[in-house]
Amino acid sequence: MNTLIQLAYFGVAVVFILGLKAMSSPVTARKGIVWAGYAMIAATLVTFYTPGMQNYGLMITAIVLGGGVAWWSGRVVKMTDMPQMVAIYNGMGGGAAAAIAALEFARGGVHSPGVATLAVLGALIGSVAFSGSCIAFAKLQGIMTKTWRLPQQNLVNIGLAALTVLLGLAIVVSGTPVPALIIAFFIVALALGVILTSPIGGADMPVVISLLNAFTGLAVGFEGFVLGNPALIVAGIVVGASGTLLTQLMAKAMNRPIRNVIFTPITGEAAGGGEAIEGSMKEFSALDAASVMRYASKVIIVPGYGMAVAGAQHKVWEMAQLLEEGGVEVVFAIHPVAGRMPGHMNVLLAEAGVPYDKIFDLEEINADFPQADVALVIGANDVVNPVARTDKSSPIYGMPILNVDMAQNVIVVKRGKGAGYSGIENALFYRDNCRMLYGSAQAAIGEVITHVKALEA
Repeated sequence: MNTLIQLAYFGVAVVFILGLKAMSSPVTARKGIVWAGYAMIAATLVTFYTPGMQNYGLMITAIVLGGGVAWWSGRVVKMTDMPQMVAIYNGMGGGAAAAIAALEFARGGVHSPGVATLAVLGALIGSVAFSGSCIAFAKLQGIMTKTWRLPQQNLVNIGLAALTVLLGLAIVVSGTPVPALIIAFFIVALALGVILTSPIGGADMPVVISLLNAFTGLAVGFEGFVLGNPALIVAGIVVGASGTLLTQLMAKAMNRPIRNVIFTPITGEAAGGGEAIEGSMKEFSALDAASVMRYASKVIIVPGYGMAVAGAQHKVWEMAQLLEEGGVEVVFAIHPVAGRMPGHMNVLLAEAGVPYDKIFDLEEINADFPQADVALVIGANDVVNPVARTDKSSPIYGMPILNVDMAQNVIVVKRGKGAGYSGIENALFYRDNCRMLYGSAQAAIGEVITHVKALEA
């Protein structure tokens, strides 16, 4: 029976990995998600047949309750709220890994020092992922609107991390359950996650979500070793490795080492940095925007979080189709950290039905901006700020940006005159070739569509 169980887990792991591999292509991504989901369901069913498994009633109850909550929340969540949903779900994974370790600690005396060390590492990483993800959720949901930074923040981080490691080492050495020691370990580990994440502002949030995702995967993988469960080991390590790779790619896209994201985050206070911006913002009407784009040869659309908030992706694609019918070439440019989580804009455009071959990333599209008649920016801010190329005193200097300012004409759809999510004023808005179309993206693009149709008539 044990051999069959191990073979079943191996088969599940293979299907899970193939599912993740399929997600690398937009064409097969949906199938990949289904395969990975079925693999996890199969792994859960195999667990019921594992020798020594008991408490089937509690297991079924937990699956029904957890699956029910997940199904309901997945059905009702708005696409604009997807980043915080990913953050809190990710935190639940880390919390589950930490809970497994807590139970193993409470049992005591059944693991070798090596396995106990893995349990401590999983508990530490899982606890940090859980509390850090809760803070990320609170920030993205608007519950926590300020960044909190303690005096000597980095020294506090190092001190808490060192204390957590010492407490974990004491648990491993003790070999027997010491309730006070275990409780102190988890309190300090959870506090470390809160203290690490609280100072980090919205500009760094995509990287933080990806990093916490990697933490959760590693924690689950370590606890898989503790339980001797191959499915948890494979799933955890694969998620941890892919999350780490994604984090590195996100950090590269912002030209910010991961250590800077954690120890020197960009916050709203960054608005005080950088050179003074000269000039003034120049307003455009929806009719003006429609006329410029209707008679252009090429239009590049740059979506951002403002489009997501307004739910304007369907309107944007309707407008793009109208322009294409009039002979205008229309493509979409996506910055790797546009929105509040990796791939946020891609998902929104796919939901609206935008073909994959019209969506280009930064490296593919940047050389095309000088040849574009119009660059239409919808709710994006920091990822199109030219000071990242020119102002060495700016907090975002060196971050790769979309070269929107090099287009012949730039139209920016924006709700108001405020700074971006990082708190940094955008020099693009003051350029001579830039015009501002104020209002919600949904309403503004709707007006543009009306005028484009009138010009066609």
